Amino acid sequence: MTRRDGHPGRDRKAVQHPPEPGHESVPGSTTPPRVVVVGAGIAGLAAATCLAERGVEVRLLEREPHLGGRVGGWRTELADGSTASMNRGFHAFFRQYYNLRALLRRADPHLTGLVSLPDYPLVHSRGYQDTFAGLPRTPPWNALAFVARSPTFGWQDVTRLGKRAALPLAQVSVPEIYEQLDHLDAASFLDRIRFPEAAKHLAFEVFSRSFFADPSHLSAAELATMFHIYFLGSNEGLLFDVASDCFPSALWQPLRRYLQRLGTRVSTATTVRSVRPGDRRRFSVRLDGGEDVDADACVLATDPGGLRRLVAGSPELGDARWRSRVAGLPSAPAFLVSRLWLDRPVRAQRPGFMGTSGFGPLDNISVLERYEHSAAQWAHARGGSVVELHAYALPGSPTVAELRPRMLAELHRLYPETAGATIVDERHELRADCPLFPPDGFDDRPHITTPDPNVVLAGDLVRIDLPVALMERAATTGMQAANALLSNWGTRGHALWSVPDRGRFPVLRQLSAPAPSR
Repeated sequence: MTRRDGHPGRDRKAVQHPPEPGHESVPGSTTPPRVVVVGAGIAGLAAATCLAERGVEVRLLEREPHLGGRVGGWRTELADGSTASMNRGFHAFFRQYYNLRALLRRADPHLTGLVSLPDYPLVHSRGYQDTFAGLPRTPPWNALAFVARSPTFGWQDVTRLGKRAALPLAQVSVPEIYEQLDHLDAASFLDRIRFPEAAKHLAFEVFSRSFFADPSHLSAAELATMFHIYFLGSNEGLLFDVASDCFPSALWQPLRRYLQRLGTRVSTATTVRSVRPGDRRRFSVRLDGGEDVDADACVLATDPGGLRRLVAGSPELGDARWRSRVAGLPSAPAFLVSRLWLDRPVRAQRPGFMGTSGFGPLDNISVLERYEHSAAQWAHARGGSVVELHAYALPGSPTVAELRPRMLAELHRLYPETAGATIVDERHELRADCPLFPPDGFDDRPHITTPDPNVVLAGDLVRIDLPVALMERAATTGMQAANALLSNWGTRGHALWSVPDRGRFPVLRQLSAPAPSR
């Protein structure tokens, strides 16, 4: 929702980050600037939208045959002859994703492409279970209510916490939190503050692995920022929305039509090989197959591997230090998304989404007919269910053949009724294209701006000094990348919003501030 006072949600402490002033559109001329946006994930779509809305000529290029990047989807034909949807995996659209939701509102003002989930339980193999339904939204009452009813984090655990060591969790300030905690990994930090073991597995390991990383390989600053965004820094709550249909139908096809109405040319199944100095314009963008696209500026909004390859193939881009920083970008371990079409339904009480811990490689289970329209149609017509399994941060060199029986065994353990079901068909997406945020990595992350003011980066791999994460980081960096280029042309950018950029409680801020040097 957008409030009458202009706030994008219910939190009156949400922070607006205004753009630099300038013209409402690029200064009038017969030839507006042309920007090539490489990558049509959330970041690339956000950058393309914000540029096109200011009169820039945009060419959007995507390697995959679909839009959305890691939030992409497509249609597939099943063994029984039916047509079904397949996505890259489950994604939660939290209410504090202000910039992402503003992007989607361009084509869907009432966000009809999203639907709320009433709850998402977190279950541990030892029998622990936590839930977020019914909690107050406003800090600190949300934390107090969680402790009051949680079987994994009780009042006795609060008294055992290392109070001063735990203060950064309650008083995150971005980017200062990275100066405090980036040298630590998330697992060590939780040990240091004596966080209870059961709550660590349920609440924090589940959240840290949504970064596709094991807690021992994730910066403690990233975990603390996540806690701030979703729990103690915002009163938007911990419940979230999901796409009401497969991602193309619910999200990206409407946005593509919106972009095309603005004059944007969108090309999928198009690989960019290099960006080099051009003859007629500043850059010549070489595509697979030999076509060259002239551009005045470029937005590089790819995954880490794509950016490394593109920069390696573009020797004139940037300077030696910047190129070295890009070449060293780490990628997170592989993850697996397995979607199963079953010939019988799961039990009616099964939630739409459930996070798991201690169940082998399995990190969560989705029952898609609970919220996705096309899955519900298939399940109703076939009398079955559509179930999706996720496994994150997979060690070594995993294979579907090795993981599949282990994932199925855990599904049957959690939902015994699925053991007797026949799998009508299945699809597996084993990928390793997410960024990794290891300890001591923040200072080495590339910024949105580069040594060339006409080349900018966007995506969740990019450093941005705002409290944003995951899909919201992608959308925000895309908008900020567009703003950087618009500023070059004396044109006003787009306002950004975030949860408060520092802790909500002044007394705790003073306690958590580093002692002055003598």
